[in-house]
Amino acid sequence: MTSTRIGLATCSALPRLDSDDRPLLAALTERGVVAEAVVWDDPDVDWSVYDLVVVRSTWDYSPRRDEFLAWAQGVPRLENPAGVLRWNTDKGYLRTLEEAGVPVIPTIWLDPDLHLSKRAVHTRMPAFGDFVVKPVVSAGAQDTGRYQPVSAQSRALAITHAVDLLDGGRAVMIQPYVTSVDTAGETGLVFVDGELRHAVRKHALLTGPAEASEELYAAERMEPAVATPEQVDVAEKALAVAREQVGGEQPFLYARVDLVTGDDGTPMVIELELTEPSLWMQHSGTAATLDAFADAIVARA
Repeated sequence: MTSTRIGLATCSALPRLDSDDRPLLAALTERGVVAEAVVWDDPDVDWSVYDLVVVRSTWDYSPRRDEFLAWAQGVPRLENPAGVLRWNTDKGYLRTLEEAGVPVIPTIWLDPDLHLSKRAVHTRMPAFGDFVVKPVVSAGAQDTGRYQPVSAQSRALAITHAVDLLDGGRAVMIQPYVTSVDTAGETGLVFVDGELRHAVRKHALLTGPAEASEELYAAERMEPAVATPEQVDVAEKALAVAREQVGGEQPFLYARVDLVTGDDGTPMVIELELTEPSLWMQHSGTAATLDAFADAIVARA
């Protein structure tokens, strides 16, 4: 009798998966399947041997998005599937959410194809309030910085940051820094197979200009949280819009909706994570999220 075989896709820097996902291997084994961590860009892997491949800690994809999407397209059975990854790895999806009435952080978009001058970039920077500059395709707060418009030095650094990204062919987002992040942080709502499992709070991360780093992601300070009904409503609306965009009959195998609170108290989507989010299962308070995730994977295999 042949056992079901599950591949958990990761990156070469984390060949044994991120620490949050490692318990998933044992949970799947307990359910009678063969589960393996597999590096997504390993040329020697035969992806056809897996009954299902689940994208997990593939956190080095953003500089090679085209390569990553080509890989995803070539995996016979992938969750979340390639079409979802293509839509979700470009933060332009926030425009789609906004057009559908989902509250998001207001964003200024800069296109490298417009070949904007440094002066033109300068005119697009906010005049008041701290703001954030980041690439449209990124992960783990890489190449992301926080700036102050009242400081000539900080504003100059922001302009240089944006111009450097544009010169590298990368589209840029400029957003006001939401001040509630400094006190309340961000709230991430974790969904498995369409059901809210738990919530986490991420403390403020950005303190200054973007800095070069060899790390896959910036270290994050997390803790368990309780989602409010208003947060759940916004998160579910965002997921519904995403489902309409990518099609398919099943809910997403996994999703994390990251929210911040606006000045008027409205929850706003800062990111909708359908590609390779940490689900922070160790902060769920019980093994419920881990068990639900393992059960959902086995059911789809």
